[in-house]
Amino acid sequence: MQSEVWQYLDFLGVAVFAATGGLVAARLRQDFIAFLFFCSLTGIGGGTLRDTLLDVPVFWTENESYLYVCLTVTVVMWFFAHKVEKWGRPLRWLDAVGIAAYSVMGAAKAISIGDNAAVAVLMGVATATFGGILRDIIAGQPSALLQREIYLAATFAGSITYVTILLSFGDSNFAAAFGFTMAMALRGGAIAWDWHLPSYAPPEERKQDKQD
Repeated sequence: MQSEVWQYLDFLGVAVFAATGGLVAARLRQDFIAFLFFCSLTGIGGGTLRDTLLDVPVFWTENESYLYVCLTVTVVMWFFAHKVEKWGRPLRWLDAVGIAAYSVMGAAKAISIGDNAAVAVLMGVATATFGGILRDIIAGQPSALLQREIYLAATFAGSITYVTILLSFGDSNFAAAFGFTMAMALRGGAIAWDWHLPSYAPPEERKQDKQD
């Protein structure tokens, strides 16, 4: 039963990321094949990188259902992307749900095959961010990683929270819930209230700021 829950959550994560790819394709006024490309690339890109780095079979080559999820989302977004746009900042919120979910799922996969905590955290971050990075690069738009808002830090927080609780208490569901909540809270706060971490400034600029 637990494995089935994780499977459905994985499908949901792919669908959410794929939807963000569909929104980008819609904004660029692309054709259906480009929609399919953007949805698939964003939906499975992060997991593909994760599995390649972990040297395990890439997940969608063993379960073609992930490709059908991307195709289904493509069709839905082709007809309804304009309605999704009316929700208000949908891309950022959908992306927030996706990175929160995959910061946990990526770490969970690494732990499941016996990797250590540090590798698990990095796999969580890679899974959560790589699909969106590819989407933004190909679309020619600024990557969320380059914005001052908390983004990458949210994925680190989600992965670290999951791994820490899992290794401390051994309860994967409890760890997953807290990991997701942590990442979503930080990214959601960044979207809603412009939360950001202190940015680097050269020493001379810091001195000038203090004088001012």
